[in-house]
Amino acid sequence: MAKYQVEVSTGDKPYSGTYDHIYVTLIGTEGQSKKTELDGWGRDFVAGTSRTYTVKTPSSLGSLLLVRLDKEALILLPENQWYCRSVRVSTPEGATELFPCYRWISRGERVELRKATPTKVFEENHPLLEAHRKQEMTEKKECFYFIVFKEGLPHCCQHETTEELPLELQRSAVRQAESDQSRTFIGLELKIKGLLGSQDRWEKEEDMKNIFWFKKTAISEYVADHWKEDDFYGSQFLNGFNPMSIQRCQELPQNFPVTDEMVQPFLDEGHTLKTELKAGNIFIYDAKKFEGISPRTYNERPLHVTPGLCLLYVNSQKQLKPIAIQLYQKPAEDNPIFLPSDSETDWLLAKMFINNAVIMEHQSVHHLMNTHLLVEVFTVAMLRHLPTVHPIYKLLIPHFRDTIPMNIKSRGFLFDAILSLTSLGKAGLVELMKRCLSDLTYSALCLPENISSRGLDSVPNFYYRDDGLRLWAIINSFVQSVVEHYYPSNTDVYKDSELQNWISDIFTHGFLENKASGIPQSFDSVQDLVKFLTMAIFTASAQHAAVNGGQFDYQSWIPNASLLLVSRPPSTKGQSSTQTLLDALPNVGDTAKFAAIAWVLSDTYSDATQLGTYTDERFDDPAVIHMIEAFQAELSFLEEAITERNKGLPVPYTYLLPSNVENSIAI
Repeated sequence: MAKYQVEVSTGDKPYSGTYDHIYVTLIGTEGQSKKTELDGWGRDFVAGTSRTYTVKTPSSLGSLLLVRLDKEALILLPENQWYCRSVRVSTPEGATELFPCYRWISRGERVELRKATPTKVFEENHPLLEAHRKQEMTEKKECFYFIVFKEGLPHCCQHETTEELPLELQRSAVRQAESDQSRTFIGLELKIKGLLGSQDRWEKEEDMKNIFWFKKTAISEYVADHWKEDDFYGSQFLNGFNPMSIQRCQELPQNFPVTDEMVQPFLDEGHTLKTELKAGNIFIYDAKKFEGISPRTYNERPLHVTPGLCLLYVNSQKQLKPIAIQLYQKPAEDNPIFLPSDSETDWLLAKMFINNAVIMEHQSVHHLMNTHLLVEVFTVAMLRHLPTVHPIYKLLIPHFRDTIPMNIKSRGFLFDAILSLTSLGKAGLVELMKRCLSDLTYSALCLPENISSRGLDSVPNFYYRDDGLRLWAIINSFVQSVVEHYYPSNTDVYKDSELQNWISDIFTHGFLENKASGIPQSFDSVQDLVKFLTMAIFTASAQHAAVNGGQFDYQSWIPNASLLLVSRPPSTKGQSSTQTLLDALPNVGDTAKFAAIAWVLSDTYSDATQLGTYTDERFDDPAVIHMIEAFQAELSFLEEAITERNKGLPVPYTYLLPSNVENSIAI
């Protein structure tokens, strides 16, 4: 007689436990046990608990292959699903085997679990395990497949509601409740104040400081007080909500005829535009990608979007300041170059219209498409091609876990409640996204290459770059350790057909088979795989945090960065006033709505899982567990360094603090 000790762990999520009958069958190379009910004293499967049961067999089952769980009804009680974390089996030979589960099991359902030991497809050495692997992938491909959401954009999963997803991939009840509560609170406050839906115009700037009573941050208040200042305006291109928009300018575009006489008063004494261009101190934002896209209609009139150019200069005080703005691409008499020496309101209007383009590009391209939509493609492809026993699945699932439910929940909200209200409108921004996707490159998604290609390696006070490169290096080191552990040679990568199918799906459905993007169509080496995985994890965690976290801080004060401007941009100088600035802004109701959207999009939740936190035991290899601990230690060191640096800054940069970076896109 052989005895097996079977420890079953129930998840600590709300309502994870069950009253139903749970049965276990152990399957080994030398046979299988009888179907045995797991029944001890008292209630067995309580949320957050583990219990151990004995399974007896006439003789040893040999090497364990699978653990089968069956859930059957307890008479007269309604269905209650059970969240099983894992099963740990101690064998008569003295070994202990971990079988991860991490899924909800319904009444009448049978689930077969494999060992935690990661296994690649060409390493399968038993017919039962080969069959189990094939069956899992057949079921996954039936559950997840791609559809075209908008022509020319990354494809998405077919699910229209989160309720269609497997329960373990649905949004947490805690997060959903807190999100609903936050939105209700926002709506009530705006309704009580009479702001919701108001068509009134703002009479004075100060009134916009009272949109919310209690929702303020130190940075949002700083923005409201300093938004007119040129050095603060310039700093936002580096450390604000969109650090992805400028690049070094070594030669002025021919359609931007800025002269030395125009800008010399704003350069350091004795310096010229030519010398500063050569020295690498001139930077540019060019919104050419907006040209030719028709804006939406507002109050039966077409709005105006300016595909402008903004020239910026790093002075000897290490401040990045705008020194010239042209609001359209083609030079003309009615398209003057605005300068800091123009009237205050002329210069402010020019900066506002530039920021209108910056924020629309931020929301639609750098935030929605380049993080949310691309990571959804990475995730759906993973679910379709990598079984749960695959080492790369185990590495990625904590970073992709929340993306699909988040995207399903917010897809309509982002397109209908946000993009449709902007100056370009939904159709215009979809066109912008199409253009940007066709131009998107692999290098642009890889932070070190992105920074170098934009010539931003040495620009001072660029905290997104400094913190982001450190995070990239930490993630890269961790990924490389894990990948090299499971893929000791390039041949191991090349012959992993599941891995090759994963990247092929991403190339097809994420980048629409655009070879010019440089996105790999296959993996030829260990380093190919390490680089792509680093990019994928960085995008799902750090990059999303960088473009998401600052939205309320910088966008809730609408004059600083408005998605909607309702007046014509200035075409001559000396005709504007303070009233002109107010007339350009959205009405009271739309302003309040945009501020509320900024609140919702950058909200935080009590069940947030910060980068490097792996609550699920998916690896059982001590070497990999040590790699995870080393990863966490490096993140902790970075946390300390950023915190110390921020103490000396008037506007701390906190979006890439590891404690503020979630493992996956969850908001």
